[in-house]
Amino acid sequence: MTGARTEPPAAGGAPVPKLLCDTRALAALDPAPAGALWRLAEPGRQLDANLVHVPPGGRIDTHTEPDLDVLVLVVAGDATLHVGPERQPLTEGGLFWLPHGSTRSLTAGDRGVSYLTVHRRRPGLQIRHQDR
Repeated sequence: MTGARTEPPAAGGAPVPKLLCDTRALAALDPAPAGALWRLAEPGRQLDANLVHVPPGGRIDTHTEPDLDVLVLVVAGDATLHVGPERQPLTEGGLFWLPHGSTRSLTAGDRGVSYLTVHRRRPGLQIRHQDR
């Protein structure tokens, strides 16, 4: 996994824009490991993002995301998105919206697929005490 380049904070400690990674270089790893090749880990962020690789013929099982809309940008390879009986080809350069509440699965093509996901950051886990 390749980390972000570190930049000194601006005066007053405000965050500054910076290059986080080269998605083309990560997607070109041969062979690329399955799973997250990169994750956004900047402190104080409002977004989560991951560069994910699924090897040729690999699959992400059917799941539903009840709370978050997700943007998916295919950076390399291709896949098929399964939404019920519908099949949507995912091709390099395609930007797709997966609305919250949608049920989907994915099957990578012959070259595998690498894609960037971006969504609102989930709140941290909170432990709640029950009143007795």
